[in-house]
Amino acid sequence: GEGISPAQIVAQARRMISIYGFQSIKLKGGVFEPAHEVACMKALRDAFPSLPLRLDPNANWSLQSSIDAAPALDQLLEYYEDPTPGLQGMAELARHTQLPLATNMVVTTLDEFRQSVGMGAIQVLLSDHHYWGGLRSTQALARMCEVFGYGMSMHSNSHLGISLMAMTHVAASIHNLTYACDTHYPWQEEEVIQGGRVKFVDGAVPVPTRPGLGVELDR
Repeated sequence: GEGISPAQIVAQARRMISIYGFQSIKLKGGVFEPAHEVACMKALRDAFPSLPLRLDPNANWSLQSSIDAAPALDQLLEYYEDPTPGLQGMAELARHTQLPLATNMVVTTLDEFRQSVGMGAIQVLLSDHHYWGGLRSTQALARMCEVFGYGMSMHSNSHLGISLMAMTHVAASIHNLTYACDTHYPWQEEEVIQGGRVKFVDGAVPVPTRPGLGVELDR
């Protein structure tokens, strides 16, 4: 159903939690005026006082809008993800918020990682095995995050079962991946693996014990 008003957003979150057992909530923002999306986050905090909350405006807010929204969000969010474009913008925003800044947009290469460390632009990196070079490379990235004091989560790119299980395996092998991973999976209606949709248990995907990724393509 429609998810626009704060009440509708809360209703969607309740449904997601009841079906999948998720234990953190992320709002994909950057669609409406910042004040509206801040109101949605406040409604989520009132409805779920103990759950971690994230807001991701997808770099659609100006730097000034991101700074202006920060005081209202400082007491609400677990982290503030990609509200404004570019490393320079994120570094400037970091001077105006108490929140950790997270990204899957401004640090996607090793050179951008190097720049971000020098600029203090982010504190949490959302990795993605699709564009960081695979599972082993994602493990190496995790070691770099640990060395430089970055928190780590994982970005979701509308994955089906094979991709989701690859993500699950690599996430389970990274001890410093302490932030819950993103997932678009509730919005996927069909599957390409045998047995149908992957099952969530208490908000998590159990790691298969079969060889390989533990799933097979349904041809």
